[in-house]
Amino acid sequence: MSIEDLHNLFKKCSGVSTDSRFTGKDELFFSLKGPNFNGNKYAKKAIESGAKYAVVDEKEFAIDNRYILVKNCLESLQELSNYHRNKLKVKVIGITGSNGKTTSKELINSVLKTNFKTSYTKGNLNNHIGVPLTLLKITSETEIAIIEMGANHIGEIAFLSKICNPDFGYITNFGKAHLEGFGSEEGVIKGKKELYDYIKRKKGLIFQNNDDHKQIKCVGNYQNVFCFGKSNGDIKYLVKSVNPEIEIKVNETLINSSLFGNHNVENIMAAVAIGKYFKIDLEKIKIGIEDYISSNNRSQIIKKGSNKIMLDAYNANPSSMYAAIKFFENFSEKNKILILGDMFELGKDSNKYHQEIAEYCRLIKDTKIFLVGELFCNTTRFKEFNYSENIDNLISKGDLSKIKKSCLFIKGSRGIKLEKVIDNI
Repeated sequence: MSIEDLHNLFKKCSGVSTDSRFTGKDELFFSLKGPNFNGNKYAKKAIESGAKYAVVDEKEFAIDNRYILVKNCLESLQELSNYHRNKLKVKVIGITGSNGKTTSKELINSVLKTNFKTSYTKGNLNNHIGVPLTLLKITSETEIAIIEMGANHIGEIAFLSKICNPDFGYITNFGKAHLEGFGSEEGVIKGKKELYDYIKRKKGLIFQNNDDHKQIKCVGNYQNVFCFGKSNGDIKYLVKSVNPEIEIKVNETLINSSLFGNHNVENIMAAVAIGKYFKIDLEKIKIGIEDYISSNNRSQIIKKGSNKIMLDAYNANPSSMYAAIKFFENFSEKNKILILGDMFELGKDSNKYHQEIAEYCRLIKDTKIFLVGELFCNTTRFKEFNYSENIDNLISKGDLSKIKKSCLFIKGSRGIKLEKVIDNI
């Protein structure tokens, strides 16, 4: 079946599903395969659950005309999403980076939706399956789509860019993330830069952070850019306060965000700059930024009894960890507590990075420090720190329940589940 014919069937459906357990009425089901499952075996269940059609790639499962036989289900999903994106007159903004992708994406959407009908990546649907599913949610009414693209190997951003065909591109930063896949920080830059390479070939527009020298170098002498920066750019700004919530001044407008940390200043300013590029009034941009409340363990400020908790436990790598620690180090509060969890996917130098973080923490004054996870526990242990093999081990010690009138900063990779700390303070 041609992609055009498949798209005509897709238009008759209420949406797309890849999980038979959650397939809704009149959806188009794709029988994707994984290392331990064959989605073709669940095509019949998807039809019984209400799917209008099921796409399969093994002939024995094409029982009747409700089953669409293709050569490869995943490739058909990707080709369909690209065809659908290109049929619509939607403007697409592609976003990638080592840190801050999700927060930036959500801030940008919060700003743009004040003036446009938008569609954007939900959750972490930012890979070779998530990007197509996101594109297929775009409707004819959508004016701007914000597509987040994640990667842990060179070539993945180039592939995802080809699928979503962005008109605009923004890279949040280049940090020490997914080093196991990229091999080195140079590999990270090369991999993330693939978005800008695509935009340049298309003669699209790049949003550039003029305070990021790595980004400036990657953009090079490409002329079609819209910039923001503290001292120069199309949009200039002043950081009034980060204590802990961020207050920024753009022209004469003060924008107060519920986000904390210096790393979120650039995320906010990217949204401001993109809003200005699309000619949204600064007062509406202010509303979009101030209405945004972070969730999912990202940059959240939580009050728990007499304690103030800053939770950023969705992801962690050396770059984001140093930024978080330095922010908290300069934060003027009494009774400070820093709880750090292991950083994953760092490759062969993982122990070195955890050791360096631990040694840096020794320089912090007037702060009680907890280190959680096997990687931190395998470093040289310092007697002034509280070490736990995992989060349950930390909870079982009972130290958390004794914390009163304190300010806590919690940072670690998602797999450590540091958010469990909240219920035990």
